[in-house]
Amino acid sequence: MRQSHQLPLVGLLLFSLIPSQLCEKCEISKNDYADLDPLINTMINSKYTKGIQATNVLLSLRLAGILNQSQEQQLIQQVKRNVDCKSSNLTSGQLALAILALGACKNPDAIPPNFPCLVRELRNKFQAEIKNMEEHNGNPLTNYYQLSLDVLALCLFRGEYSIKEVAEIFDPKNKNFYLMNRFSVDTGAMAVLALTCVKNTTNGQEKTDTDDLNTISNHIKLLIEMILSQKKENGLLGNIYSTGEAMQALFVSSDYYSKSKWNCQQTLRTAVMEIHKGAFRMPTAAAQILPALLGKTYLNVSKDSPCVYGDFHISTVEPTTATPPLTPSQIQVNYSVVINNDTYSTVVSVANGSVFLNVMEAAQKKNETLFRFTVEESSWGPYVTSVQGLEANNNKRTFWELLSNGIPLEQGVGSYVVHKGENLEVRWSTY
Repeated sequence: MRQSHQLPLVGLLLFSLIPSQLCEKCEISKNDYADLDPLINTMINSKYTKGIQATNVLLSLRLAGILNQSQEQQLIQQVKRNVDCKSSNLTSGQLALAILALGACKNPDAIPPNFPCLVRELRNKFQAEIKNMEEHNGNPLTNYYQLSLDVLALCLFRGEYSIKEVAEIFDPKNKNFYLMNRFSVDTGAMAVLALTCVKNTTNGQEKTDTDDLNTISNHIKLLIEMILSQKKENGLLGNIYSTGEAMQALFVSSDYYSKSKWNCQQTLRTAVMEIHKGAFRMPTAAAQILPALLGKTYLNVSKDSPCVYGDFHISTVEPTTATPPLTPSQIQVNYSVVINNDTYSTVVSVANGSVFLNVMEAAQKKNETLFRFTVEESSWGPYVTSVQGLEANNNKRTFWELLSNGIPLEQGVGSYVVHKGENLEVRWSTY
């Protein structure tokens, strides 16, 4: 029987976490808040802000203290509907994110009466992930990013979890931290946040195994080293989409690296430049970078702290959407499906400004047998689940990889804008 751990009061937890864990202040100044307008507009005004994406947005804006009460209520209702009606269909990470968003600050209207039940349900979903790992060669039902969200939410909201289990499964050498042999920076960052929460809530408690705590501390240290090893010359950590959560991880773990290893101000400047280049067209992308730009982390979540409503001026101008406005002109692109040693190719015409998904739809119309596919919605928009009836499978660690001119894409099928003459490819791959 593994040790089960029940958390102390959240207020005491946050008191112990925040003061000693943040590194030197690194956040955008109030004089430069206008630089955040594109992010805020995308999150609040975008037609894509619904369902799972609304959960990311609510959490981000509540941490930032940007919402007014009316806007907050609209998002809260969207998240509640998603949880109340579909909680059994939510993945563990989606439920964990909803718990974090609804409990991000003290607002009786936000926390549903069944909130304790949601935390218990999350515990059950987390255990189902662990069971799947035991039965399927260490593969969770979802992925380690979602497992990290599970542990973080359980930690912050007095859920039950096993310290020994956490210490065992979050070994940085675990294959689940990697995709195509590349370390996943955002997965590592979320794990650091979760492990930091666990470490700080168990320090000094008599029933806690010292060896487990030492193991968790070593995991944090190694994960931080791996995150910093992915630092680019311009200061980005991994890529632009993983940088926000990587910044959060570095904020709460300053004891594990020297100041010379990371120039936070450089990262901040590069992120702001990317905002103005339109890098954050998806609400989820905007939501994941915003807290870090304001010096916040997911460890600031606390249902016992009052909600903060900021003085930001929120524009009603429509933001740049994930799909830029189409022009009448058409472009031709090359599209291929690659399954093992077999390649099926075609040339399709799509409107200028189309995204990868439009190309797949055009190919499917030409030949449904060779190019039929299915997608599912996620917090990052649609993702490809099957092509030619061949379905991605977590237990077998298989997925459909998107490439352009032989290079894996960092954007999704619904957000990557294609270009004339481009060689696009969906490839059956193993991670």
